[in-house]
Amino acid sequence: MNHDRLPTLALSAGEPAGIGPDIVTSIASRQIPARLICIADPAVLDARAKTLGIKLQITECSGPGAMQAHQSGSLAVLPVRTKVPVIPGRLDVNNASYVLECLDIAIAAAHAGTVDAIVTGPLHKGVINDAGYAFTGHTEYLAKDITPKCEPVMMLLSEDLRVALATTHIALRDVPKALTIPGLTNVIQVVGSALKSHFAIERPRIGVCGLNPHAGENGHFGREDLDIIAPAIAAAQLPELTLLGPMPADTAFAPDIRSSVDAYITMFHDQGLPVIKALGFGEIVNITLGLPILRTSVDHGTALDLAGSGKANPGSLWAALTAAIRLASPHNP
Repeated sequence: MNHDRLPTLALSAGEPAGIGPDIVTSIASRQIPARLICIADPAVLDARAKTLGIKLQITECSGPGAMQAHQSGSLAVLPVRTKVPVIPGRLDVNNASYVLECLDIAIAAAHAGTVDAIVTGPLHKGVINDAGYAFTGHTEYLAKDITPKCEPVMMLLSEDLRVALATTHIALRDVPKALTIPGLTNVIQVVGSALKSHFAIERPRIGVCGLNPHAGENGHFGREDLDIIAPAIAAAQLPELTLLGPMPADTAFAPDIRSSVDAYITMFHDQGLPVIKALGFGEIVNITLGLPILRTSVDHGTALDLAGSGKANPGSLWAALTAAIRLASPHNP
């Protein structure tokens, strides 16, 4: 890890046939106050930059080492070769292992302390599964395969809203049985700790959404709110935390309530994320909490139909890089 406090970031470009290479090469033209190393196939990045008319100087390197600060119009790349040629917009299962290899290298660098944070581009879960890998998402991959002793929490944040998830990429029918008092207690504690350590909120206010309509209507619409969520809130209660809930999710995000809440915890993926994405899509950061490493990511998918078109918006990647720099810096606000 560097000691002059200019953060070192490892950036995995994600699915090579998607817009990952588009937004990475676009972002490289900006001034980025960090050492930045992209883990990808330099030939893919070079080809995409030329397709988009972006002037980009790529320098291959073996690792973060003694990297200098990022320079606009250039990009340091730790080369990992794709298994087969890449055609923008066309997935190929043969390149699934390449995507995971890039991710593994970035994570290993973070664990070794040679980078301060990792930033991940969009990948395609379907093609990875089609290739024979059990993969449901970055957050789950980090938890199961890389940091098995941790129970990470997925949080999306915009300028005005923070939404964390009690469950992530699972079928809706599986959510009730996935919710447990210990598991939800951990989520609340992780979010509370992150609000204090990452966002300097001394006395966090967390809104915990209920699972059922009207938060169960006192058990008439399901007992999970009474039997799991309420006890978890009680178990996680600390003097410095204000925990609200179980909150009926249909009114929890009303403007007057949002103004008095520092973060929400929702029970499933599509309970809270439609709200934050409707309010700030393209500028949202996905951050993984509760890990020994810092990881931020874009809030969108691979957008295969936009790959190589010049229409991909790099705003979320820029927000993810900016968040990683801020959170990796000492005394971050």
